[in-house]
Amino acid sequence: MNMKQFAKKAWTSIAIAGVVGIGATMVGGVALPAHQVKAAAAASQNDEDTAQALRTLNSFYKPALKGQFPGAVSDLTIGKSTRKDVIKGIGEPMAERKKASDFDLYSADMGSPGYAFLYDKSDKIKEIRYFGTNVERQTNIGGITMSMVKKHWFAPDSTKTFKTGKKKQTKLTYIRGNYKLEFIFNSSTDLDHINLLAK
Repeated sequence: MNMKQFAKKAWTSIAIAGVVGIGATMVGGVALPAHQVKAAAAASQNDEDTAQALRTLNSFYKPALKGQFPGAVSDLTIGKSTRKDVIKGIGEPMAERKKASDFDLYSADMGSPGYAFLYDKSDKIKEIRYFGTNVERQTNIGGITMSMVKKHWFAPDSTKTFKTGKKKQTKLTYIRGNYKLEFIFNSSTDLDHINLLAK
């Protein structure tokens, strides 16, 4: 190979490398177009979001046996803890109940989940609702689907479809010892909230 051929081959290699550098990424010695790299990164992120949503789902399984939710309210128990215990543990509600049959509401903020509490006549917790987080919702209850619940928790003890205003919702109920854990879905892929109450 003479000097002229060597120079031509070297410039061709540099030109190809420049094109690869602009519109593609080298993965395992293979140049992939930028759109394929972005798609692979998005798929990887979706897989991680789904894995985190599954961890969130499974975090409810054992505490429900004791009448509890995981996380910031894990010290509160259905039928035992009082409204005073709730306020001591997580503060005053953002929206206070207007009458005894209403819920005290705690809205989701700064990555913290939202809750609602209903009390009995003795001011003991009758029901807790978990609304999840607004930030990165897909890693929380926003990523929990009906098929995920049924796949990992098997068939629910009961399924009921009902209307809330104009919304049609489906409730999957799982009996956990003396308690019921209810998943309220707006659609098969849109979990609205999770309820915990005595059986």
